[in-house]
Amino acid sequence: MASENGLITSKSIQDLSGRWMLGMAGVIGSSILLGIAGMIPFGILVTGGPLALGISIFTLAYARGDNPEFGMIFDGFKNFEKSCPVYIVRTIFIVLGFICMIVPGILLAIMYSQVFYLLADEPDLGTMEALKKSAAMMEGHKLRYIGLCMRMFGWAILCIFTLGIGYFWLAPYSAVAYANFYNDLNPGPTEFDITDHLV
Repeated sequence: MASENGLITSKSIQDLSGRWMLGMAGVIGSSILLGIAGMIPFGILVTGGPLALGISIFTLAYARGDNPEFGMIFDGFKNFEKSCPVYIVRTIFIVLGFICMIVPGILLAIMYSQVFYLLADEPDLGTMEALKKSAAMMEGHKLRYIGLCMRMFGWAILCIFTLGIGYFWLAPYSAVAYANFYNDLNPGPTEFDITDHLV
């Protein structure tokens, strides 16, 4: 498990080589947009899904050796009718899990962690279908995913000692690592046509 995650993180660094600035712009830019949306009533509910899908498309391009473009972070809005309901329903399930007990909430968050990558590969997936498929995909891989999250958490702690500067590198690194985790579970289409994802 640890060795598999080690390979994923090493590959993620290679994927970002020569393209760190683009990765920073895409991942941090998406986070800033989400933060702005959070200041507007229901803003996150409307934009959270499309932005999550967009960043999944963007980071999968890194993970699959394609040519990521900044505009990809907006591609989720092309599939607004799918990404928005998935985000809302997933959020409701996870929140209910945390209300019942903390552990169920965490487990649900892990189970549904792959949903937007799946939607990137299969844009026609229905809301419940995408959630069920993500849960099925994570069967037997939850501990491995937690291990990857703990690696990123460790780096996040260390970034505190860089006065926050390290987060500029950690943001794209962790995002691409999670995309690589998904790609390891489900390589997706053999050909990833970038023209299908350009704004």
